[in-house]
Amino acid sequence: MGLFDKKYCDICNGKIGLLGNRKLSDGNLCKDCARNLSPWMTDRRTSSVEEIRQHLAYREENQRAVDAIEPTRILGNATKVYIDESGQRFFVTRQNDWRGANPDILALSQVIDTELAIDEDKQEIYREGEDGKRVSYDPPRYETSYRFDILIRVNSPYFDQISFELTEDRPDSPYTDAYRDYERQADELRRALKPTAAAAAPVQPAPVQEPKGWVCACGAANENKFCGECGAPRPATPKQRCDSCGWQPADPANPPKFCPECGQPFRR
Repeated sequence: MGLFDKKYCDICNGKIGLLGNRKLSDGNLCKDCARNLSPWMTDRRTSSVEEIRQHLAYREENQRAVDAIEPTRILGNATKVYIDESGQRFFVTRQNDWRGANPDILALSQVIDTELAIDEDKQEIYREGEDGKRVSYDPPRYETSYRFDILIRVNSPYFDQISFELTEDRPDSPYTDAYRDYERQADELRRALKPTAAAAAPVQPAPVQEPKGWVCACGAANENKFCGECGAPRPATPKQRCDSCGWQPADPANPPKFCPECGQPFRR
């Protein structure tokens, strides 16, 4: 295949225009389909076509969660953290129309930890010398600013961290009210992104009530653990629950593809 041969998207089968291709490990992705990926996804180039299909299916399920969520607490500045305290869920976005942006909905129980990184940017200030060239002050003078970055590590099959800048106007000294206010905001975020004790506790699935009687493959009716006619063991009653949060479907024989509580793929 030549360099300028027409390429087609392996997801929607549409033609990919010049400079519109987003490479996958074993195929191509058009920019329109790429827009539907999670903004926190960083391994698109190493993802296969099948993995991208699964990711986009998750994103469609996520939009339904976005439509239903009602945040009760908002933290941050340009980029905000929206928390649904009653549902123990949250999302992060800088979009004002967040429902239209389809931000990833995560359970607080998926948060591994939240870290603050403070970066000091120090630039020397110069003056103009007698020859018109810039020279250093004696002693040197500096212009300093501080950037506050938040890193949220999460347990998700589609990305493992969310990072954003907390600062909007970067303070110029650790001794200012602005600097201390950003420290306070970071601490508030760390505390808010911890699940409550009740929500953090492992979810214990409800016991499955097994029927008293069962019919063996040989046709004999039984009530005990082994068949009285052929000695075969009683078949195990199927159990289905989310490996991440413990949610159980009403119909174990027909579980959903993704958990409606935390978004994890539902193992069949």
